Amino acid sequence: MIPRVYVDTSVIGGCLDDEFASESRALLEMAQNGEIMLLVSELLIRELEDAPPEVRAVLTRLAPDTVERLFINEESERLLAAYLRAKVVGGQHANDAHHVAIATVARADVVLSWNFKHIVHWDRIRLFNAVNLREGYPIAEIRSPKEFV
Repeated sequence: MIPRVYVDTSVIGGCLDDEFASESRALLEMAQNGEIMLLVSELLIRELEDAPPEVRAVLTRLAPDTVERLFINEESERLLAAYLRAKVVGGQHANDAHHVAIATVARADVVLSWNFKHIVHWDRIRLFNAVNLREGYPIAEIRSPKEFV
């Protein structure tokens, strides 16, 4: 089985950022080569609506069979609410926590992000996983693309 890899919006935007382009592009190439299944959520698609056209175009270059679409549902919203109650992040950063919730509910093998403040941060990872375990979910592997590719 190939790894199911959830990416948030920062990974897609990272394709056009000098600091993050190498690893972000390598990740998409891994998907194109069938080495991973890229998990793309409805939330990511919504967030890309406000992005520059060249960022929005990144996903359109991927073959449909390399991407699994994930949708916001009651289960991911319940887990998001649990993260917010536990103050994993503040309400103004709810979308960051929602990415983790969607990936967790979908049983992603890994969650990748360049967001080092609200997602890929040792204390946040610990808090996300404490809530996951309390709510009956597995531990989420949360990493930066640099750690994965």
